[in-house]
Amino acid sequence: MAMLSSYRTVLSVPGAALFCLTGLVARMPISMAGLGIVLAVEGATGSYGTAGAVSAAYMVANALLAIVQGRLIDRLGQARVLALAAGVFGVAMAVLIWSVSTDQTALVSYLCAAVAGGSLPQIASCVRARWSHVLTDSRQISTAYALEAVADEVVFITGPIIVTLVATTVHPTAGLAVTAVVGVLGTLAFAGQRRTEPPTHRQRSVTDRAPLPWRTLVPLAIVCLALGVLFGAAEVTTVAFADEHDVPAAAGLLLAAWALGSLASGVVTGAVHWQTGPDVRVRWGALAMAAAMVPLYFAPSVPVLGLLLLVGGCTIAPTMVATMSLTAQSVPPARLTEGMAIMQTGLVAGVAPGASISGLVVDHHGASAAFLVSVAAGLVAAGAALVLPRSRTSSEVAV
Repeated sequence: MAMLSSYRTVLSVPGAALFCLTGLVARMPISMAGLGIVLAVEGATGSYGTAGAVSAAYMVANALLAIVQGRLIDRLGQARVLALAAGVFGVAMAVLIWSVSTDQTALVSYLCAAVAGGSLPQIASCVRARWSHVLTDSRQISTAYALEAVADEVVFITGPIIVTLVATTVHPTAGLAVTAVVGVLGTLAFAGQRRTEPPTHRQRSVTDRAPLPWRTLVPLAIVCLALGVLFGAAEVTTVAFADEHDVPAAAGLLLAAWALGSLASGVVTGAVHWQTGPDVRVRWGALAMAAAMVPLYFAPSVPVLGLLLLVGGCTIAPTMVATMSLTAQSVPPARLTEGMAIMQTGLVAGVAPGASISGLVVDHHGASAAFLVSVAAGLVAAGAALVLPRSRTSSEVAV
C-alpha cells in the first residue's frame, strides 16, 4: 500500500496521469521502428544486410540529431517542436514504406530512414522534463522517473512483439505503418497538453545560454554509452546462446525475463525514499550491473540463464533512474530537455557497437564468451561513475 501511495501521489498532480499515458504511447516507435525497418526491407529485398544498413541509417540519424531537437524544445517549447517533428517523422515513414513497396532505389530508402530517425520526437526526454516541471519534491521526482523507467520497459517488451506480429501476419511493411501511426498520434496527443508543458527559455545569443555542468554530464554520458554497449551486447549474446542450445525460440523469453527484472526493480525504486544522493546510486548501480553480467558467462543452460537474466535485470532500472535524477539535478532548467537528450543519445549510440562487438566474439569464441563484452562495458560504466563529482558545487566547470 505504501508503494502504491508513492505512485498515487505523483499521478494525482493535475494533468500528470494524462501526459504520462500519452507519453507512453508516443514513445512506442523507440522499440518498433528499427525492427520494423528490418522486417519491411528484408521482406522486399530478401537481404538482411540491406535491411540492417537501412535500419542503421535510421539509428545514426537519431543519435546525431536528438540533442539538437532537445535544444530546440527548450528554446521553442514542446508543443511547437514535437508537432513539427511528428509531421516530418510521419511523412518520412510513409515515403519509406512507399519506397520499399515499389522497389525504389536503395538511396531513397536510406534517405527516408535517416529523415525519420532524425525527426523522431524525443518523447522520453520531454516526459521527464514535464515531471521536473510539475513536481518540486526531489523524492517525488525520483518516483516519477522510476515510473518512466517502468514505462520504458513496457515499451521495449511490447513494441517488438506488436511490430513483429503485424509484419508477419498482415504485410512486411504493416509494422512500419503501425509504428508511424502510433508515433504521430501519440506525439500530437502529448504535445497538445499545454497546461503541464514546461516554459520556454529563449536567449538572444549563444552566450546567453545557461552553461552545462560538463564535469557531471561527461561522466554520465559515458555511463549511458557504456550501458548502451552492455544492452546491445547482452541482447545479441542471449539470442546466440539460445541458438547454440537448439532452442532459438527461447530468446524472446530470455530477453523478456531480463526486462521483467528491470520493470519489477523500477516499481520498487519509485516507492523507496532514498537517503543517498543519485550520484552515489549511479556508482553502485553501474557496479552492480557489471557484477550481474559475470554469472552469465558461466550459465550452463537456457533455464539457468533465464534466472540469471531476471536477477541481473533488477540492476537496470535503479541505475537509469539515478542517472536521470542526477541529470535533472545538475542541468539548468533552461536546458533540461537537452541534458536528458544527451543521456538518451548515449544509450542509443552504444547499442550498435555493443551488438557488433559481441557478434564478432560469438562468431570466433561462442556465446558464453561474448557475455564478457557486457561485463567490460559495465566496468567502463562503473569507472566513469567513480569520477562523478560528489555533489554539485560552485567549483564545477560549466561551459
